[in-house]
Amino acid sequence: MRTLWITLLLLSAPGWHPPLGAQNAPTARVRCTPRNGGLSLPDGLCAVVVGRDLGPVRHLAVAANGDVFVNAAKGGIVALRDTTGDGAADVIRRFGQGGTGIALADGWLYYATNDAVSRYRWRAGQLEPAEPAEIIVQGLPTGGHEAKSIAVGAGDALYVNLGSESNSCQQTDRGDRSPGRDPCPELATRAGVWRFSASRSGQRLADGKRFATGLRNALGLAIHPASGALWATTHGRDQLAQNWGFDERKSAENPGEELVRLEAGDDFGWPYCYYDVDLKTKLLAPEYGGDGSKPGRCANAKRPVAVYPGHWAPMAVAFGRAGVLGDGYADGAFIAFHGSWNRAPLPQAGYRVIWQPLAAGAPSKPFLSFATGTAGDSSFRPSGLATGPDGSLYIAADASGTVWRVVRSSDTRSRAAASDSQGTGPAVGEPAPDFALPAATREGVSDRTVRLSEFKGKTVVLAFFFKARTKG
Repeated sequence: MRTLWITLLLLSAPGWHPPLGAQNAPTARVRCTPRNGGLSLPDGLCAVVVGRDLGPVRHLAVAANGDVFVNAAKGGIVALRDTTGDGAADVIRRFGQGGTGIALADGWLYYATNDAVSRYRWRAGQLEPAEPAEIIVQGLPTGGHEAKSIAVGAGDALYVNLGSESNSCQQTDRGDRSPGRDPCPELATRAGVWRFSASRSGQRLADGKRFATGLRNALGLAIHPASGALWATTHGRDQLAQNWGFDERKSAENPGEELVRLEAGDDFGWPYCYYDVDLKTKLLAPEYGGDGSKPGRCANAKRPVAVYPGHWAPMAVAFGRAGVLGDGYADGAFIAFHGSWNRAPLPQAGYRVIWQPLAAGAPSKPFLSFATGTAGDSSFRPSGLATGPDGSLYIAADASGTVWRVVRSSDTRSRAAASDSQGTGPAVGEPAPDFALPAATREGVSDRTVRLSEFKGKTVVLAFFFKARTKG
């Protein structure tokens, strides 16, 4: 009898990594785009352009294998897959109708148009639907703030943001000193978050339940991964100066944009209330007799978790998780701000992604500016966020039709090689008064990342020996 030895060699050359689309957890060493594809990021982080020129992309979701699904306002759902492992999508598919919200949950891909929420049955590794879409909710109100964001929670819960039709529920919308309608009829069908069944088809607005109200436009919706609670970011009202004679600077900086935690039955006060960033409280709106100093009935409105400069326009929120960005981005929320249009006479502002550290459901530190555009403030108008399975951050920007993936540059290649593409420090922007951004500190790299990084630039040989017996 002879003995046969079979040797299998697995070679890992510099720059080699498994294809992203084939991984269960995408931790491959991507090759970051020179100058981060137009982003300024904190030191130690870099970005790869996953896809560009995709049209007006809004919210996005990332599958366990690293496939990215983006809801484009025009152009339907865009599916992006990287099969080479460099981080950039080389396979792009389009299907369905476009809108804003999108979510992957329980074997389904949910997406929202302006008047409906539908879903496709989705299996692991699938890039295009194999069956027609199933309409879950239809006939949702349109006009005004008509973009629909969604989140899928536990207990068969589908949460849908129904933004207000008007600015502040005036008798004449945005009219000079036009009084507010009281009670505001919009609150019966809009300006809040509704809960529907996530599994029952053919529902209409009357089949849902108003979960929280008094939210002018809660476009950012997200489920907290640990608590399962629903969180949102909401847009504040406009035109305190133009319609009611407030000081222009006061109007430019107010009201604050809010990060809120939603519970059943919550009332956040719109249109009767707005958040004053100077007095740090909710005040009665001028449409309902407010003079810029008294809370009135707004003393009972639920307070936000955190507040940000006026008119920055929060579009999306995503919770961080332990992973490739480092432990410093494990507890908190990323928020995408689209940027202002009505901060005159002050410069327009926003246009960034921020990082808000959280602990026990409250801010643990001031927020940090995380990503801005390198070609000027308004060159970057983020519209969607998602945290990948490995903890990397995916960002969508609708004006440029671009999707980025942000990772730690030490996880991609040597610091010397990455120096051309990583950020040179914290993203820079002019915050509103009382919103000073502290200098960013470099986050430590986890022990696991350090150990893995020791192999960068080396050829690793793994040998497996199999012994078999043959006759003869």
